[in-house]
Amino acid sequence: MITRKRLAATACGALLAALAAGLSPSPALADDGDGAEGAPKESPKVELVLDVSGSMRARDIDGQSRMAAAKQAFNEVLDATPEEVRLGIRTLGAHYAGEDRKKGCEDTRSLYPVGRLDRTEAKAAVATLAPTGFTPVGPALLGAAKDLEGGNATRRIVLITDGEDTCGPLDPCVVAREIAAKGTHLVIDTLGLVPNAKIRQQLTCIAEATGGTYTAVQHKEQLSKRVKQLVERAADPVVNPVATRGGASCADAPKLTAGLYTDRAKFGEHRWYRVAVRPGQELRAAVSIGADRAVNNDYGLLVRASTLSGREIVRGQESGDGRTDVISSGLRYPKAEVAAGKGQEPPVETVCLRVSSSFSAPPSVKTEPGMPVELALDLVDAPERAADVASFGLGHGWWLLGVLAVAGLLAGLVFGWLSRWRVAVWRTN
Repeated sequence: MITRKRLAATACGALLAALAAGLSPSPALADDGDGAEGAPKESPKVELVLDVSGSMRARDIDGQSRMAAAKQAFNEVLDATPEEVRLGIRTLGAHYAGEDRKKGCEDTRSLYPVGRLDRTEAKAAVATLAPTGFTPVGPALLGAAKDLEGGNATRRIVLITDGEDTCGPLDPCVVAREIAAKGTHLVIDTLGLVPNAKIRQQLTCIAEATGGTYTAVQHKEQLSKRVKQLVERAADPVVNPVATRGGASCADAPKLTAGLYTDRAKFGEHRWYRVAVRPGQELRAAVSIGADRAVNNDYGLLVRASTLSGREIVRGQESGDGRTDVISSGLRYPKAEVAAGKGQEPPVETVCLRVSSSFSAPPSVKTEPGMPVELALDLVDAPERAADVASFGLGHGWWLLGVLAVAGLLAGLVFGWLSRWRVAVWRTN
């Protein structure tokens, strides 16, 4: 199942990366919502969230207890953490050993504050941990998100646990969706120490809601290696999407330039965006929607480009049947060069992009917040010749229809001639 999900996400990422490479949003949109506009990028922040509940006493990881394996992995990770990464550690279930559920579900604390890493001090803090109480995953995620607030740094939470949350009704999957809906670009990666289907489902849901990954680990070396990879990944430069909000119509849609954007859309909701295309440019748009919750089979995505008057220019569409967690589509619209008068600028065309989906879900599934939408836009030089394949767009208008009609006519004539010839030969023989 994990392989299938990764393939879907990889296919989507390849499409978006091809469009997003080299793109930089306009200065007015470059702020990520937490830092000052135009401020230099801060050092990345990572918080390791470790489950220290009573079940971590189990001795099923290479002959050691889960707690001992986690401590050893943490020590190795602390030694390998890049200097530029500001790292913190938060625990859940580490202090309250009683039976009071309310107190046990509040048992999450910052063990080592997010900041410049003092390896000796951090290791000493980890060494004091002993398996103790409940498993309040949801409250721990809320606490970690608060620990990482402020500034414009890349943020990542790495959750290591051996069980599902025991502090409902605060569903950690819903918590993850709410964190993602705030548009802070905080990614949550999850690691499960027990190969249990129910635990895997919950941890996968948490990760997918924020664009993170889920990994099942059963060996000490595997745990250490995976946590190192995730910490190092936070230090790698990435293209951060700009949070935007599509309009209910083209008239009140946000004006976007080339770049990568994120939004949220409810089931069956239309989202509108506007892009200015100059003569001689080609608009390329790719849209992806992630099914971050249980949805019904058979859904679709439609991306439609139209003029301000409502005339459709080109569209892209895709459908799915529940086998993938991400569905993507796109379109291309080239605008021909226009001769302008002396000293005059050629007219700019406003293209309205409408993103529509046909997702549905069982009544028990929450529709708030909406599902994550990622929109990649690029404006490149339009093709010089009409024969260029790019000038057709993706299934672009009358050109494609004409080609298919001619091809069908010729194929019919050839088939008819061959049929008559074979009948004539049969009669002669």
